[in-house]
Amino acid sequence: MATTSIVSSGQVLLAEPFLVDPYFHRAVVLLCEHREEGSLGFILNKKMNMSLGNLIPDFEGFEAEVLYGGPVHVDTLSYLHNVGDLLDDSLKVADGIWLGGDFEQLGFLIKSGLIEEKHIRFYMGCSGWSGGQLEEEMEIQSWIPASVHPNYVFKSASDALWQQVMYNKGGAFEIISKIPDFMTWN
Repeated sequence: MATTSIVSSGQVLLAEPFLVDPYFHRAVVLLCEHREEGSLGFILNKKMNMSLGNLIPDFEGFEAEVLYGGPVHVDTLSYLHNVGDLLDDSLKVADGIWLGGDFEQLGFLIKSGLIEEKHIRFYMGCSGWSGGQLEEEMEIQSWIPASVHPNYVFKSASDALWQQVMYNKGGAFEIISKIPDFMTWN
């Protein structure tokens, strides 16, 4: 019998507040693809203190921040943007959020000033789950699903994003959002 998944592409997953995994501690992951074969997403709130111009010489001067997308394929650069069909071969993830697209065209659009730093986020690595793995993690409550808003990707401060999304869920999640990041026992 097939079961209905409680997660789907185009949602964010919030790490439960006491998850100790160093890769996903207080992570907000945008789930870009969720299928029976597996799932793919990007951590939205882990800074690397690097810009695209530092990483790729052709983009020198373009100061778009590069974030840590996750522990899988750490040698791969991916990007989320809000320019939609302006960039060929983009995949719509949610309203106002697209994944990837033609990289050569991206370079042209950046150099032409049609894509600015506020329109795009770059990620080294990604977050991936094999078939059924994410469902297992959901069953043990490692993740809390939430609705996504384009502001989470393009406008929110990454160091406050987990708390913001948790608070926006409302109810008991507002209280959970206020749990200190690292609790010290006296």
